[in-house]
Amino acid sequence: MRSLFPHPALSVFLALVWLVIAGSWSMASLVMAVLAGVIVPLAIVPLWPDRPRLRHPLGLIGYILIVLYDVVRSSFAVARIILFMPSAEIRSAWIAIPLDLTAPEAIALLAGTITMTPGTLTADYSADGRTLLVHALHAPDPDAVRDEIKSRYEARLKRIFG
Repeated sequence: MRSLFPHPALSVFLALVWLVIAGSWSMASLVMAVLAGVIVPLAIVPLWPDRPRLRHPLGLIGYILIVLYDVVRSSFAVARIILFMPSAEIRSAWIAIPLDLTAPEAIALLAGTITMTPGTLTADYSADGRTLLVHALHAPDPDAVRDEIKSRYEARLKRIFG
């Protein structure tokens, strides 16, 4: 069974996403959902041989809620900076974020979270896998931005991925 469904959670997720996108629960949509849920994971097995180890998978729900809250909050903050702050007062910064995470999936999730949050962008990942380079639109205190990313996102991902 493991050879047909190498990543069962991914198979279920892809099938459900297919059904939502199709907007129909017809037989053709169900067949395509099952095919997507079987073929895509089989195709990526050579690229993703090990499944990520989630020590606290339910922690992802809380993480997603925090990220959604931060995206909304940051959207208003960026709008305020762009609309009302004189350009001479904007203090952009490049910030190196040292990583405690080791799981590639956790690092990718952290980098994506940073990029998805308005006002920040993950620009580079060091060759040794120990540092992310982040650009912040307005960071009067770059150390505070680094510390917030590490405590708000990385610490939670470390608990989730173990």
